[in-house]
Amino acid sequence: MQVIENLKVKEKVYMEKLENGLTVLIIPKPGVEKKYMIWGTNYGSNESVFVAPGDDKETKVPNGVAHFLEHKLFEQENGTNSLDVLTALGVDANAYTTNDHTAYLFECTDNFYPAMDELMDYVQHPYFTDENVEKEKGIIGQEIMMYDDYPDWRVYLNAMNAMYHNSPVKIDIVGTIESISHINKEILYKCYNTFYNPSNMVLVLCGDFEPNDILNEVKKRLIDKKAMGEIKRIYPDEPKTIVQKRVEQKLEVSQPLYTIAIKDTEFASALVNKNEIVKRHIAIEILLNLLIGRSSRLYKELYDNELIFGQPSIDYEFTKIYAHVLVAGQSSDPDAVFQKFEDEVNKFKKEGINADDFERMKKMIYGGYVREYNDVSNIARMFLADYFKGINSFDYLEEIDGITVQYLEQILKEVFDESKTILSVVKS
Repeated sequence: MQVIENLKVKEKVYMEKLENGLTVLIIPKPGVEKKYMIWGTNYGSNESVFVAPGDDKETKVPNGVAHFLEHKLFEQENGTNSLDVLTALGVDANAYTTNDHTAYLFECTDNFYPAMDELMDYVQHPYFTDENVEKEKGIIGQEIMMYDDYPDWRVYLNAMNAMYHNSPVKIDIVGTIESISHINKEILYKCYNTFYNPSNMVLVLCGDFEPNDILNEVKKRLIDKKAMGEIKRIYPDEPKTIVQKRVEQKLEVSQPLYTIAIKDTEFASALVNKNEIVKRHIAIEILLNLLIGRSSRLYKELYDNELIFGQPSIDYEFTKIYAHVLVAGQSSDPDAVFQKFEDEVNKFKKEGINADDFERMKKMIYGGYVREYNDVSNIARMFLADYFKGINSFDYLEEIDGITVQYLEQILKEVFDESKTILSVVKS
């Protein structure tokens, strides 16, 4: 078993790739009561066109299949629902689908092994029929209609549509009522058998475990399934331009919502080197905090003038096929916030970055990374999501030392491009 250690947070990750291709990551936390298990597959809403191993032609499926599959895996042939079984055991269980992965998880202090039995059983034994697929369409249809009226989701999705011409990130993860109407059990089994092969999956365990013992427990619960070849994932070409500068939707909200988004069209070069994409992510996080974080001059100006109501959320989202910067919140005048943000970016480009502010912010960001290791759920989810991006989560702790003011200014010019910046607004 490979052992990766980080002395800065005094943590170790034990990694084993099994004969069937499954990667198991174990992060021991001696003396910690909580235990966390998450089993993910490198399959999300981005994958609607692919060539399965052994096939000679591409398969195209409706939007929303990955999320539909997540829902359906809980339903068992004996009539039980595994989420109900897990809840009855007293564990906190859930599942989620993102653009690039789907995950099944639980957290507990007691009944870990019975919960592990249930989770590993239902993830490995899909049960789809014409009847239960049709029934699920109604349930997910209601979820779609709910999200259509959910302002926080609409302002985000509208931002994706304003930035991207063809990228699957602009597609709602749950699909549409029209797209899910075309899903059937054959499609679900095709996608399950393609993407739920152990060689496309990662299982992460975090808690008071002895690595070899818990690894043996995992092996005992795996069904006999062979590793398969590589899945060919097919994505549409995406131009570097944005679709439109501004988009607005009217919904019932107490105050207008805004999302400022910047399309990072140069991220592909960073993907060649995993350390470079980590450095880029850290630099953008530092930049966003300097530009509009709670201690920034712009935040104080906007807050004092009652243009914003609390600190905006800031993020850099990326997968292997897209990347973008996000700044989101509530404002009495989103267009004024947008203009002042763009002005502040230009001011930073012109005046440069203050070295003292940079060092202070770097220390703050580093402290946030260290705190992530205090919670078993944060650790496990972080390692899973990063693994699918080709990153070891420890890389953030190592690469932050090498971030300089000069590198920050390079990323500022390269990423914070006014021609790639859009504004999405939801107002009454």
